[in-house]
Amino acid sequence: MVRKISFRSWFYYRIVIIRTIVLILIKKVYIYLGSLPPAPRLNGHLKSFTMAEVYHLNCVRIVTPFRENVSGHCLLIREDKQMALIDTGIGLLDTRYPEERIGRELVNMVGYRFDEKTTAIEQIKALGLDPEDVRDCIISHLDNDHIGGLADFPQATVHVGTEEYANFRSGNPRYLTTPLQHNPPVRTYASSADRWFGLEARKVHTALDTEILLIPLFGHTHGHCGVAVKLDDRWMLYVADAYYLRDELYDPGHPVHQLAEARADDNVMRIATVERIRELIASQPQISVFGYHDIDEFAGYAATD
Repeated sequence: MVRKISFRSWFYYRIVIIRTIVLILIKKVYIYLGSLPPAPRLNGHLKSFTMAEVYHLNCVRIVTPFRENVSGHCLLIREDKQMALIDTGIGLLDTRYPEERIGRELVNMVGYRFDEKTTAIEQIKALGLDPEDVRDCIISHLDNDHIGGLADFPQATVHVGTEEYANFRSGNPRYLTTPLQHNPPVRTYASSADRWFGLEARKVHTALDTEILLIPLFGHTHGHCGVAVKLDDRWMLYVADAYYLRDELYDPGHPVHQLAEARADDNVMRIATVERIRELIASQPQISVFGYHDIDEFAGYAATD
């Protein structure tokens, strides 16, 4: 005997079946989502990730007895329309008014060679980018050849270690005051308990998602810092003037040591810093390490841009 099912019963059974399928699908979705890592948060807010592009810029040319072409290796980090500079090199005003801003004696002593095309602002324009989008300048230390270009980015916040800014304001004769005469916003970073591969690390807060750290590498100046940048899963460490030439790491008889010693605020600390860099390179070969003035290092990075 075949039992007939009423339309109402048939419709009810279909609703039950569909509901059961939907509940099973929802449960699977929750299980999948639960297996995902939590979304990264920064200061209590969801942090979005944007692919960063890095440009290696040579923003200084210096001629010395050791090298006919000493570089000023700066970094430009770009995320969409927001950018940050790590050191700025010589600026437009320096190239146009070198004696007024730097002084003839220092120009001759250092061996500056000026060309507007080498300034960060002109190189950024040549890349088809807008210099107004540079919102942050992360500074290793406040020597003129590293910050002369700050005036070209008046909208940018200057990020620097607390000790370095105090050294700059102390009247130390090594510094020129002209690069900060436009009174930019300055954010300083004090000592931290955080560590990066065994070295003290101070997280820099910029408009970018890219992780950027100030790494104290004192000696060249009392507050000199390197800058560590994380790109995808790899790190690079810009050591600025912790060494002038990479030869300092492996050639104790190289004549550049005499210049590095003469320019150091604390030579004992400088030597200790060089040793720490040497140890880091040996123990963490996956980290890209480079300085400011070594043209051979710069050429290697510029070739990959």
